[in-house]
Amino acid sequence: MDHSKPLTRVLFCGPHFAASHNYTREYLEKYPYIQVDVVPLKDVPDHIENYHLCVAKNMRLDSNVISRAHQMKLIMQFGVGLEGVDIDAATRHGIKVARIPGDATGNAASCAEMAIYLMLGLLRKQNEMQIAIKQKKLGEPVGGTLLGKTVLIMGFGNIGIDLAKRLRPFGVQVIATKRSWAPNLQGHDSKGCPTQNGVVDDLVDIKGSHGDLHEFASKADIVVCCLSLNKGTVGIVNKSFISSMKKGALLVNIARGGLLDYDAVLHNLESGHLGGLGIDVAWTEPFDPDDPILKLKNVIITPHIAGVTEPSYRSMAKVVGDVALQLHAGTPFTGIEIVN
Repeated sequence: MDHSKPLTRVLFCGPHFAASHNYTREYLEKYPYIQVDVVPLKDVPDHIENYHLCVAKNMRLDSNVISRAHQMKLIMQFGVGLEGVDIDAATRHGIKVARIPGDATGNAASCAEMAIYLMLGLLRKQNEMQIAIKQKKLGEPVGGTLLGKTVLIMGFGNIGIDLAKRLRPFGVQVIATKRSWAPNLQGHDSKGCPTQNGVVDDLVDIKGSHGDLHEFASKADIVVCCLSLNKGTVGIVNKSFISSMKKGALLVNIARGGLLDYDAVLHNLESGHLGGLGIDVAWTEPFDPDDPILKLKNVIITPHIAGVTEPSYRSMAKVVGDVALQLHAGTPFTGIEIVN
């Protein structure tokens, strides 16, 4: 490696998800020719021109910001979601855009575990437990179980598959929707139902057919959103979708806040049609702690930490660090998925 080259500078956008830049710095501390900086979100446009690699996190990198990135070679996400990056603009400016595959780092497994945490928290009435403790009551509240429930997984990618595998031992029937899949991955179980990877009781391709999606929603006791956010999925859990759900069914979102229509969710929680809401992601982040939706006792929110586990983050920090070293050396990128 040519250490006579100028520094390779890595930009992490904003202070949130601090473990991402802290672990990356730890991994790269023995390489003095790689510099890792954290810049406040509002200051990124004024400083991005000084960097060669950018880790977007929750920064919105639009065409205006990207046009200032004169030395940039790669924009990547500390994870899988790239909806905040204008990929077309990056392509026009000769900048590669990449994500870190979730199945290789433990990110998908961590997110799947969080989905189960939220399901159990809603079923066992976590918020009401705290009230009972304060009131010195024993044997309250009376909760529910996963046993015998039907769970609809919306989005059967790495996270959805990991979630289905982990739900099986709970005695759950798993149904799932996916926009496309390789034909050789789809088989049938003993009842003649489509399966994928042996973990799903029923699977449907919802491309162009929201009717199928609503039919599946009507069968589920719990709906879990694992979808990526794009033009086709923004607000997909809307008034008509929620109306098609069973009365008292639970809704969990570990993907992106924009998948859920806020007004529809709030209205159906207040009316009692929705039995509970568990979200790790919100419509605006950081979420307003005084938002009316958080005053409801059947709502659980966590601060976007589904994938934030030490094994997952250290693994992803190694990927970012290795990519920075590859960039410095001028060798091909490995361990990431280039999308443009």
